[in-house]
Amino acid sequence: MIPAVGFDLDMTLIDSRPGIRAAYRALTERTGVFVDADLVVTRLGPPLRTELSHWFPAEDVEAAVTTYRGLYPEFAIKPSVPTAGAVEALAAVRSAGLRVVVVTSKLGRLARLHLDHLGMRFDELAGDLFAEGKASALVEHGVRWYVGDHVADMTAARTAGVPGIGVATGPCSEPELRAAGATYVLSDLTAFPALLDEIAVGSEPWR
Repeated sequence: MIPAVGFDLDMTLIDSRPGIRAAYRALTERTGVFVDADLVVTRLGPPLRTELSHWFPAEDVEAAVTTYRGLYPEFAIKPSVPTAGAVEALAAVRSAGLRVVVVTSKLGRLARLHLDHLGMRFDELAGDLFAEGKASALVEHGVRWYVGDHVADMTAARTAGVPGIGVATGPCSEPELRAAGATYVLSDLTAFPALLDEIAVGSEPWR
């Protein structure tokens, strides 16, 4: 298996805030339960059920999950855009002869809609995973470095025994990512190609 670079999705490869905001507003309209969409998009990363549990009674969370996911393709895909440097970061992985693996807490079929809409090529996609839960997918798909914006992504990398590369484009600051165990921290993905050159050259990780 050719080794891979793993990426989180929301606020790592894509800025999904506009679309997620729209989807939550649609959820409020559909259910009559107020969800502060502006607040929600400041803390993306944890699983959907975790967020919905702040707004819905426990007995209604699963129904809210189903409703939200039904609304998601219509409202959340088109408004979302790549983060700064994301397209170039994926190209750099390809140029290095490595594979692209996306491991996200988002449901896999919804993550695929984002990636396909934006023309972001990937080799493997694993969804509905968070924190330590991502580690098994990282190991299974031969990920050598994992890139993410959340402290939970650094936990995933650490659990899988690979370096975590933090990007401060989401809810977690550079100091928070370092404290969570990030081996490298970038302000955004524009610096990733240079970092990949530095950490991959000479190591021949694909042999």
